[in-house]
Amino acid sequence: MERLSNRVRGGASDRSVVVGAVIVSTFFIGFGGGVIFPILPNLGAVLGISPFLVGLILSANRFSRLVANAPAGVLVDRIGTRTPFVVGMFVQGFATSGYVAAMLAPFPEGWFMAARILWGVGSALVFATAYTIAADVSTNRSRGASMGLIRGGVLFGFPTGVVVGGVVSEFWGTVPAFAVATAFAFFASVVAYATVPETHVEERSTKSVKPWDVDTSLPALTVGAVNFAVLFVYIGALFATLVLFLDRNGLGVFGFDSQGSSGIFMAVTVVAAGVSMYVGGYVSDRRQSRVPVLLCFLGTTSLGFLLLAFADSVATLAVACFFVGTGQGGTSGPLMALLADLVADDRMGRAVGTNNVFGDIGGGFGPIVALPLIEAVGFFPVYLACALLPLAAAMLLLGGVRRETGEFVPNVEL
Repeated sequence: MERLSNRVRGGASDRSVVVGAVIVSTFFIGFGGGVIFPILPNLGAVLGISPFLVGLILSANRFSRLVANAPAGVLVDRIGTRTPFVVGMFVQGFATSGYVAAMLAPFPEGWFMAARILWGVGSALVFATAYTIAADVSTNRSRGASMGLIRGGVLFGFPTGVVVGGVVSEFWGTVPAFAVATAFAFFASVVAYATVPETHVEERSTKSVKPWDVDTSLPALTVGAVNFAVLFVYIGALFATLVLFLDRNGLGVFGFDSQGSSGIFMAVTVVAAGVSMYVGGYVSDRRQSRVPVLLCFLGTTSLGFLLLAFADSVATLAVACFFVGTGQGGTSGPLMALLADLVADDRMGRAVGTNNVFGDIGGGFGPIVALPLIEAVGFFPVYLACALLPLAAAMLLLGGVRRETGEFVPNVEL
């Protein structure tokens, strides 16, 4: 196995091979994560535990990843990309196997909590390395497309797994569904071990990067703030409130109730985001600057929430979701490519870690803010505020780029 993996990695110097290996690995690890998602919210009925404890289990991975993001970025710059990436994949595989153990062992809620915390740590390592690998093997002419493709692999893996998890659990039960998730997670780990080469450091030094050296440079903070804004409104506002919006307005599709219909509208945003992730990155690679592309997609996100505030039918809601998904996805590739353009190569891991911290804060705390506000003031003011947040992020982006480069629209050196 070792000889085979060395031979495969030795031939993986081409950008498309390396990026393809990362995409396959992240797709299947996302697939494994998606399989368990239809089951976890129903743990209260399955295990007889309180809704509060179910909520803690569901959110444990996000908050453990929030803590692990910055150290993961430091580790990447300290020892390289390959080892943290592969270890992160296997950690997620073992975490997924914890779901199977939880269904068979005493004290299942403890197993589930430990598995979710472990999953968050593993995903922090994977996200910090995946984008750094893309930055390492790409040039300015291909960096945006590479970032968009890797993000798309993660994005499409999860909903694919959600569908499979729902079907398997429905026909064969919970334990077989968790076993399928574990199998896919370990398959992704083996693919990563066999194919992903070291891209980030040539001569490893355990002293060159201090463990506490978190990247707080202006580019990392600027890009992170934009990432915060986009994920706050997309995950925090749209995903967390869509089912309530449908129920309040009596909207549904194909005879489904608000819960089933919200899944369909979310799928619209996911598909739109997946396509625009690659398109946005590709276009930014071909233009003289990434900033105009980013401003365009931030404006698209803002327009989507403006349309959402006034949506009163299935058709107008579908258009609004399409615009929100397109805007959110379209920022991903160019935004990470811009970060790689502005940050020194040997600090990219730490910069990605900082960016991921901002993203998890936005996605994690968005529902905490949005849901109580909707109860207090209604959907219209909240969605209007969400339309303004991407515009504020665009202004912040321009200010940060201007301060860092001396120009509002700096050229990309092709």
